[in-house]
This record gives sequence, structure tokens and C-alpha cells, in this order.
Amino acid sequence: MTLKKGALVISLDFELFYGVRDHFSVADYGKNIVGARKAVMEMLELFQQKSIHATWATVGLLFFDNKLDLIENIPTLKPDYKNKKLSPYRHVQNIGENEKTDGLHFGLSLVNKIKQTEGQEIGSHTFSHFYCLEEGQSDASFCADLECAKKVASKQNIELNSLVFPRNQYDEGHLRSCGNVGFKAFRGNEDSWLYAPRSQEDELVFRRLLRLLDSYFNLSGHHAYSLDQIDKVLPINIPSSRFLRPHSKKLKIFEGFKLRRILSDLTYAAKNNLFYHLWWHPHNFGDNLNDNMKMLNKIVDHYLLLKESFGFESLNMGEVCDEVINGE
Repeated sequence: MTLKKGALVISLDFELFYGVRDHFSVADYGKNIVGARKAVMEMLELFQQKSIHATWATVGLLFFDNKLDLIENIPTLKPDYKNKKLSPYRHVQNIGENEKTDGLHFGLSLVNKIKQTEGQEIGSHTFSHFYCLEEGQSDASFCADLECAKKVASKQNIELNSLVFPRNQYDEGHLRSCGNVGFKAFRGNEDSWLYAPRSQEDELVFRRLLRLLDSYFNLSGHHAYSLDQIDKVLPINIPSSRFLRPHSKKLKIFEGFKLRRILSDLTYAAKNNLFYHLWWHPHNFGDNLNDNMKMLNKIVDHYLLLKESFGFESLNMGEVCDEVINGE
């Protein structure tokens, strides 16, 4: 029987330095990435204590603990981005030899910790943090990337069923490729022109500014939805509701508005038996970890109140997919 109550759905874009190196150097952002490893452990501890389920959409390059294995498993067909900075492969020869010496580029020990924690699903963030709408990528290189991600995960006895697109870039062709490779679900974007997929080149500063404001004030709605609104065609779209922005010292006076926005969304979803999909990057918590974890704890505590009052559930993307397909 299909779940009649609403649910909090959580997904995390687990990428360490692969998703930010085209914008930042180690000197600029290394503190966040190093802190991300501690953040992952604290999040897992919180999730285990409070029975929070989540999907960790993991870049395939993190499924290794040494450089030799990583290089041997790189796909032959790679994207030929016009913007060469987007490709992680140009940096592979310069990374450290193993996870112990280079915690920015290897993450197998963290993957195993996630795997061992109840309620956590390991999904995919593509193998190479693949940018689907940037010039120079192709359907063939995208399929090769996904197949490689599935292969390296299977070596760790992990089956990848849920996919999160880097920078939330995708189109119908990419969705067909996902289905052909065997993915059952993906995280779609919010149903608003503010969040429609675009390449980096086509992104507008004005649109980014409105998204920032929308994180603090309700400009575009709650973005909560029912199971009946989800199409059963594979891969199933489990849409995003809100990006959890990290603590900002520059915008500290607005932090209360951001939290209130999310708690209001959750209350609305719980009262109306709807699903609410919250997501963020672990490395966003790497700096100001204490402030970020306090915020996350407040969200979790509010969820627990809603669970007690309205039967609100906690589900990962794979579990939502099962609900839609099987009604279980």
C-alpha cells in the first residue's frame, strides 16, 4: 500500500574537491574540503541517532583509496569540454598517491562509512562530476561516464540506482541515457523558471540573485509534492525542494530567515502529506562546521516534531523510488 503520509527526503552531493576545482584552488577552498571529511562523520552520527535516511550522490572518482587504481579505471571516452577547466582528468597525474596523503581526491573510507550506516543510500553524482549542458560533452561520453561509475561502485558491492546531476544540468536526452544505463531515479529541479537547467555560460546573475533571495524569503513557493504527482516512467524524477545553503558570516543577520523558510516548508509538507526534498554539499559544511551542524540539528529536531504530530517520514531517494514503482 502506498505511503499516505508525507516525508522529508534528503540527498547530498558528495564530491569533495571534484565539484569545485574549476572555480577554486586548494589554497582558496582546501579548508572546506578538509572540513568536509569531519562534516560527513558528524552528519552520519546525527542521521544514525535520529533515524534520518539520506542519499549520498557520490562522484565515482571518490570510490578509490589510491592513485593507481583510479587511473586504471578512468573511461577511455571522456568529455571534450570547450572550457578545459571543467575536466578533472587534466589534474589526475598531479593528485596524491592515496587517501592517507590526499584527502581531497580520495574518499573510499568515507564511502564505506556511509555504506555501513543504516538508512543511507549511496547514489551517483556521475563518475567525473560530468557537466551535461556544457559545450564539448556528448551523449556517448556521458554514457561512458555513467557506466564507469556503476562499474567502480559494483566493485565495492554497491548498486547505484539514484543519480544527481552535477550543477543540476540535464535534458531529456540525458534522462534517456540514465534509463538505458540502469538508473531508476534522479533528482530533478524545482518547478520554477528560477531553477530550470542551464549551462554555466547561459546562467544569469539576476537569476542567481533571485535564487539566493528565495532561500531566505518565499518567492517561488514551498516546492513540496505528492507521490501522485511523480511520473512512474524510469528514471523517476524525485524533484528538489530546497538547497540548504551553508552558514554565511556575511549574511549572518539573515540566517534566521533561512531557517524559518525551511521549517515553514517542512510544516506545510507534513500537514498536507507531501514530500519535501532537501539537499546540500557536505563540503559546504566544512568551514563554520559548528554553525552549520547547529542549523542541521534544528532542522532534524523540527522534523522529529512533525513525525510525532503528523506521521512525517524520513526517506532516501531509493526508498521514494520504491514507493512510486511498487507502492510499498
